[in-house]
Amino acid sequence: MKQSLDELCVNSIRTLSIDAVQKANSGHPGLPLDAAPMGYILWTEFLKHNPSNPAWYDRDRFVLSAGHGSMLLYSLLYLTGYPLSLADIKQFRQWGSKTPGHPESELTPGVETTTGPLGQGFANGVGMAMAEAYLAARYNRPNFKIIDHYTYGIVSDGDLMEGVASEAASLAAHLQLGKLIYLYDNNHISLSSATQLTFTENVGARFTAYGWHTQIVNDGNDLQAIAKAIENAKREMNRPSIIIIRTHIGYGSPHKQDTFEAHGSPLGEAEVKLTKQQLNWPEKPAFYVPDAALKHFRQARIAGKKVEQKWNALLKKYARKYPQAFHELEQLMKNELPKGWDENMPEFPADEKGLATREASGKIMQSFSPNLPGFIGGSADLNPSTKTELINLGNFENPRTKIGDVQGSLDGGWNYAGRNIFYGVREHAMGSISNGLATFNGIIPFTATFLIFSDYMRPPMRLAALMKLQVIYVFTHDSIALGEDGPTHQPVEQLAGLRAIPNFTVIRPADANETVVAWQVAIESRHRPVALILTRQKVPTLDRRKYAKASGLRRGAYILADAKGGKPDIILIASGSEVSLIVEARKKLEQKKIAVRVVSMPSWELFEAQSKQYRDSVLPSAVKARISVEAGASQGWQRYAGDEGVTISVDKFGASAPGEEVMKKYGFTVDHVCKEAMRLFKSTLTPTPLPSQKALRKRGAF
Repeated sequence: MKQSLDELCVNSIRTLSIDAVQKANSGHPGLPLDAAPMGYILWTEFLKHNPSNPAWYDRDRFVLSAGHGSMLLYSLLYLTGYPLSLADIKQFRQWGSKTPGHPESELTPGVETTTGPLGQGFANGVGMAMAEAYLAARYNRPNFKIIDHYTYGIVSDGDLMEGVASEAASLAAHLQLGKLIYLYDNNHISLSSATQLTFTENVGARFTAYGWHTQIVNDGNDLQAIAKAIENAKREMNRPSIIIIRTHIGYGSPHKQDTFEAHGSPLGEAEVKLTKQQLNWPEKPAFYVPDAALKHFRQARIAGKKVEQKWNALLKKYARKYPQAFHELEQLMKNELPKGWDENMPEFPADEKGLATREASGKIMQSFSPNLPGFIGGSADLNPSTKTELINLGNFENPRTKIGDVQGSLDGGWNYAGRNIFYGVREHAMGSISNGLATFNGIIPFTATFLIFSDYMRPPMRLAALMKLQVIYVFTHDSIALGEDGPTHQPVEQLAGLRAIPNFTVIRPADANETVVAWQVAIESRHRPVALILTRQKVPTLDRRKYAKASGLRRGAYILADAKGGKPDIILIASGSEVSLIVEARKKLEQKKIAVRVVSMPSWELFEAQSKQYRDSVLPSAVKARISVEAGASQGWQRYAGDEGVTISVDKFGASAPGEEVMKKYGFTVDHVCKEAMRLFKSTLTPTPLPSQKALRKRGAF
């Protein structure tokens, strides 16, 4: 039976995918088999893209939120002519290949975002649609739609079960993101069972209730119905769209279609053979693509070049008519920081009473944000507490939305060009949406919440680090010192957890001026996320005429104050609010003729990036008497305190009481630091003698 061109193309996607999974003897064949028709129609009839230039700024974005079905995406990328070869397809899931088990944006040209943890891609797409809306509102002019594209995605049952998808869907509907279109692969099967056991809700009714435009396609192989639904979704500009497409997982597999066995395991050689027979496809050779199908897919290259050339011509006219706006947009597209972006940064005078680093951070943000048009973000309903509202820069909101008498940072109006995002109490979605925003060159998203609630954001923070995205996390209320709210709100283990994430920078500044430098580092860190850990309580602003300059923060740790001659008897190390504590302890200890070096260590990651020579100069191995002081878990501090040193830390939950009282009860006082220092100093003068062999035998050591 002769197949139509459409059938040849769809089955090319299917068979490439199952051949790659079978060769790797690992992967997920079910989704590519059932979702190939929707992928084919979307990529060949609707997606505005240029395979020859995957980074074209005004391309449509495509997110495979169901990242386990990665071979669907790799097949589409190869067939439409992206820089991905058939040899790459054959290396699926192998060491060093461009086709890893789940899509990774840093590895594969054309992959917009790293997906696999379900629900993340769904929320990333919301962020991408928000970025498009923001850029279009800021830069488009009459007859110049410089930014004008859609965000598409394929989502699965598992994606929609995850809570982050619910958070993101709710916000997307509120924001009326009409250029966001998701195709729901409704195959009724999850990894371990049919969804009848766990997921029986009416998805269409649910999304209609959110405020989405919903459609149903009853047959996942009906190309015309899928195309019509996408056309309808594109015409609906006031609501995001979800198209519920009934599919059959493992389509074409005689024994595994509509079973969970098709989800996450290769079909097996015999079943691959039978599936190809069912699809009227040659059994051999593997990875076969008919010339007619490949030629049809590769039309995307020709069409893509034409549409980008047309856009480039429009951009040139735009540059002549709106040179200032073009210059600003060009810097964003090149991912460049404007010159002098930080020239208005404040300098804070010495002040024993000082101010909270969250307060300092708020003032600093006001100083540079007008100079960074790509700096956009908000908090999970905590602007008044995190001090992260951007004054006079407007609020990101659909201009059609009617807002009543709302208090807050409303100067600048409500529209898509606003720079303050109101996330509501949706920390998980906030983190994931920010990843989507950060996939756009020039966009620097920030988030804000209490440090304790960083736990809600762990998955997107890890993925931001994996994708090398510049996302800035403002975490305030950073320790047990926040006081009366008690242990539910007092972070203990969170700092250690954040420091464990690879390619992730944690900075806990000691005072207002270190906070200035911390923000500079965060903005300049173009390829990794940064977390700023800030206090609720006031901390002294150190007198930098007496102590080292705050610019030392750039090196992660620096000698804030040293012993005479640079020969300390003991080294006190601290981060954040505890730095002022060890500064005062040094004064008392010096009265007792103990030579003390004070080290401010705001960032382990920045310190570890320094040369060994520098690190040894700050923490010389010859000085064994060291004390680290931080109001968080002790985990990890041993590497700096040393085997013979002491860590003053918090390795239990906090308590509800005034912050100063809690800190006192947990040992964060000058007297306690001095007591530990004296004990440690005396032990270095009178070292404990090694036990004799006789004593060891008595203890049963031999």
